[in-house]
Amino acid sequence: MEKLLVFNTVELCLAGVTFLLFIIQLLYYLVVYTRPLYAAEKTNSPTQSELQPVSIIVYAKNAAENLKKYLPSLLSQDYPHYEVIVVNDGSSDETEDILKLYKNENEHLYHTYIPHDDRYMSRKKLALTLGIKAAKHEILLFTEANCHPLSDQWIRCMTQKYQPGTEIILGFCAYGNYKGFMQKLIAYDNLRNGLQYISAALANHPYTGNGCNLSYSKNLFFQHKDYYKSFSFRANDDDLFINQVATAKNVQVEYSADSIIEMEKIEQVKNWKETKTSRAATYQYYRGGQLFFYQLETISFFLFVLVVIASIAFGISGNWLISVWSILLYLGLFTTKAIVLHKSAKLLQQKPITGWLPFLELIQPLFNLHIRIHCALKKKNDFTMHLGM
Repeated sequence: MEKLLVFNTVELCLAGVTFLLFIIQLLYYLVVYTRPLYAAEKTNSPTQSELQPVSIIVYAKNAAENLKKYLPSLLSQDYPHYEVIVVNDGSSDETEDILKLYKNENEHLYHTYIPHDDRYMSRKKLALTLGIKAAKHEILLFTEANCHPLSDQWIRCMTQKYQPGTEIILGFCAYGNYKGFMQKLIAYDNLRNGLQYISAALANHPYTGNGCNLSYSKNLFFQHKDYYKSFSFRANDDDLFINQVATAKNVQVEYSADSIIEMEKIEQVKNWKETKTSRAATYQYYRGGQLFFYQLETISFFLFVLVVIASIAFGISGNWLISVWSILLYLGLFTTKAIVLHKSAKLLQQKPITGWLPFLELIQPLFNLHIRIHCALKKKNDFTMHLGM
């Protein structure tokens, strides 16, 4: 008589733990990461009866080529009353000449600069502060020279949700479709980060934003003493500031197709790594538990993978049913993630990278862990400015 296959105690534990971690991961993707998808289907952006004037502030450093390509898309927006202020951060290329050339043809373009040898403040924070002080209008809209709006309705879409009590609008910056594994990793990381802060804001728990596509009021900036709380950090002008001032009542999110900004290809991966390292250095100063909530997702995913591997190993040497069970759960989770991320990428005007997902979902968390370790090993002075001569 054929021996019946049953689970022993160890196999039952493995099967139970695998299923529990599967459910946790499933909830993240079916509840948290799908929130932007459901919200996009159920809500329509309100239209203001009166369009308020807007000041666009653009940070530029050695950005002559990018300004040639992308500044026209800012200067030709379909919006009745706005100005574009480009702050030149001590560029050594032709940035200043390009700005002067465009200024001759566009009365609503203004530009200023900070000296190359200024050493007394985080340079980008100083540049943005100068731009904000020069702004004529209450509503500020931020982007960078290596980014461009996908539509001439960008200003209209990003500012139409300003209602009484609204002080911050969070937008999304898509990453283009570029060849190479590291470029796919950057795109995947960008998509996940965007889904996280958009989903958190939709759940009334805003915790960060992206300075490439972000709007807030001038009054909010000065009311909170500009970048006072993050003054000592070289970077983190957008995420830490938003984390400190955002509330459940003063934030709206806008990610309709016409509101999306797209970023130029990051040629030097080390620059992306430095940006991520700077952000990681300030995580300990974040208010609220949203960041930890998403870190738990990564931890539970790796535990799930480890338990699946252990179950397969037990199945090979014993009961094959435990292997089949674990493999089916893994395939079910992978399929769910692939569908949610594919739809989300299309919603946010970013090229889906479904074919790369089996590699990216493992590499991206490991890369983030590498960043955290790298950050922990570096000296604090590497992330803070030096006061004095």
